Amino acid sequence: MHDLVKDYYGQQLQTSDDLKTTACCDASQMPAWLKPLLSRIHPEVLSRYYGCGLVCPPLLAGCRVLDLGSGSGRDVYALAQLVGESGEVIGVDMTEEQLDVARRHQAFHREAFGYRQDNVRFLQGYIERLDELDLPENSFDVIVSNCVVNLSPDKDAVLRGVARLLKPGGEFYFSDVYADRRVPESVKNDPVLYGECLGGALYWNDFIRLAQRQGFTDPRLVEDRPLEVTDPVLAERVGNIRFYSATYRLFKLDGLENACEDHGQAVIYRGGIAEQPHRFGLDKHHHIEAGRVLPVCGNTFRMLRDSRFAPYFDFIGDFSRHYGLFEGCGNAIPFDREVSGTPISACC
Repeated sequence: MHDLVKDYYGQQLQTSDDLKTTACCDASQMPAWLKPLLSRIHPEVLSRYYGCGLVCPPLLAGCRVLDLGSGSGRDVYALAQLVGESGEVIGVDMTEEQLDVARRHQAFHREAFGYRQDNVRFLQGYIERLDELDLPENSFDVIVSNCVVNLSPDKDAVLRGVARLLKPGGEFYFSDVYADRRVPESVKNDPVLYGECLGGALYWNDFIRLAQRQGFTDPRLVEDRPLEVTDPVLAERVGNIRFYSATYRLFKLDGLENACEDHGQAVIYRGGIAEQPHRFGLDKHHHIEAGRVLPVCGNTFRMLRDSRFAPYFDFIGDFSRHYGLFEGCGNAIPFDREVSGTPISACC
């Protein structure tokens, strides 16, 4: 599969126009604050972008960030502007042609950003073998990935490496492709469907189990959208399987529970985060308006209190009492079934 992916992204695809589905193509609504960042990125880097979501979480100034499957470097160079000259972004990719594009424009971006020295670097390697890249344990504030984990033949190894490299309280913030059922071998082994990010897509509930197995107890869905297989031949091959692009955030935190439990806690967002001054979005179901008291489950409390977001919140309560399950929890598929349909309840 490594050779297949290298060929597909290094030789078969020359620009995003060559894609045959909407899977590896970011159709998310771009926030206004991100547009000027992308306008400073070299056109060749932009033209070879194959992501499926936005992997620029807020509050990154001074952070150390790792991008898994960084490709031509679009997300790396966007993140480089968010972390600032005091931060660092490292991109890892296995495809030489993509890395060549990314490295070729390092000086261009350093000058465009007004930095005295590079705050990015690119490493060739496999995202399942992060231990081979001489990256220190517990050294990254945030790890991102954009439509790449599905391409890995060993997803357990990817998340195991992520858990090893994240600092306590750090997060894995990433977009990927998921399916509403387990993908059959005929789809998994189709080279085009695999290259288009569909063949390696996980059934969403298997992904939840995988994340929990690697220590990420409460994966949080940030956003999602249904995908369309635009090529009629490929559409026939996938049959009734429905695919989704989804962004998750996984926090490296001790003490998270495998259900949303009620401890009588609440938080107040003070405001002040530049990208989200009036309303903070933790996930799809937690959009916290500044100045209002919001009751939260114990896991949400910990995600805010024990991460880089803590200085922007007031915290009410502790874990001394327990009132049962936090209302609103469910176990239905978390993705919207229709492009404009009613959202389905997820945990919290």
